[in-house]
Amino acid sequence: MCYNWLAAFCRGADSPAFCNERCIALKYIVMLGDGMADHPVASIDNKTPLMAANKPNMDKIASKGICGLINTVPEGMVPESDTANLAVMGYDPRVYSKGRSPLEAASMGIKMADDETAVRANIVTLGGEGNYEDLVMVDHSAGEISTSEAREIIESVQARFGDGSRRFYTGVSYRHCLIWKDYPGFNDYSRPHDIIGRRIGDHLPYGESGKPMRELMRESYYFLKEHPVNKKRIALGKNPANSLWLWSPGKKPSIPSFYERTGLKASVVCAVDLIKGIGVCAGMNVPEVPGATGALDTDYRAKRDCALRELENGADLVYIHVEAPDECGHQGSVRDKISSIEYIDKYILEGLMSSLDARSERYRILLMPDHPTPVEVRTHTREPVPFAIYDSGDEKSGCVTRYDEESVKASGIELLEGGDAMKILLEVR
Repeated sequence: MCYNWLAAFCRGADSPAFCNERCIALKYIVMLGDGMADHPVASIDNKTPLMAANKPNMDKIASKGICGLINTVPEGMVPESDTANLAVMGYDPRVYSKGRSPLEAASMGIKMADDETAVRANIVTLGGEGNYEDLVMVDHSAGEISTSEAREIIESVQARFGDGSRRFYTGVSYRHCLIWKDYPGFNDYSRPHDIIGRRIGDHLPYGESGKPMRELMRESYYFLKEHPVNKKRIALGKNPANSLWLWSPGKKPSIPSFYERTGLKASVVCAVDLIKGIGVCAGMNVPEVPGATGALDTDYRAKRDCALRELENGADLVYIHVEAPDECGHQGSVRDKISSIEYIDKYILEGLMSSLDARSERYRILLMPDHPTPVEVRTHTREPVPFAIYDSGDEKSGCVTRYDEESVKASGIELLEGGDAMKILLEVR
């Protein structure tokens, strides 16, 4: 056991609570690599992408900090990004998780009424012949379609299918939002990234309550397959965004203020509406980051620079979220996932830490994924993920030399609650 006080915390002794009285001069950073954890992959000598990646800054955080494994998704809950990121931010998802779509709506500035439901509206690529039910889910992201192309499609969808009870809003890339007044009440759904290569008829909304969603999805296919944007994409050899896929409905969220809970001013640096929405609902500052795409090609340096500006402008804590590892996991690309981890290390962590060191500013970093997104299964799994916490003013000499799923086990630490990582990050020792 490397860290006696942390071991005691894991046993429940003197469990630290959030506190409004702490050294505000200390800056806090959460570096969240979405879906960064994985399983051993045969093609890279049974290593995980974290094991295979060249990531000296992540390794420093683990070797000179405290680390271990942590469960971010409570028993019985689906390993969605809203659930896991709420936990990382210190909010119990069993209390505050009401579905990802309402959080995305909040990020987009949509004001929901009590009788309205938000629904995630992916634009996906379906393939095959025959009836709609016989088509196959080819790509949950329509080839990571650009937001500008997606905007044209969603505006056409709104003109064709929007009415007094249904409104469509453009999000980022393939991720969009439908607000449905007096929603029909269908609450089960299939996540499109879970059914790649499968016949969609086995995963469509079912029963009488699911009929309105099912019909809307079917009609969208026959409408979008002829859309000018998709004709251009096909001509260029790209996947068309030829169907809506509706999922994850939820009502208006209510999340307590992060500042009132912790006494810290916080900012979220992110590309995707889901995480930005959590920040909006928790009263955090959510700046726009030019070039942030939520994919491998995101502007990592722009996120680093934005985080530094937020800290300079008075933020006590910055939550940096990078979606790229998760997207690479969903795409089944081990090489791209390794690259995304290396880009985070080189273009975000290296510059962030060196800039703060140059200012002689003490800081504390929490490094972790929200959940695994293994490249071989191409979806989220519910397993403990590696965390590491580094304090620039209190470097440790521990038993861990690398940051990855296997190495951190040497610490002997496994936290049972996702919110414990934030408590430890903010605990003054």
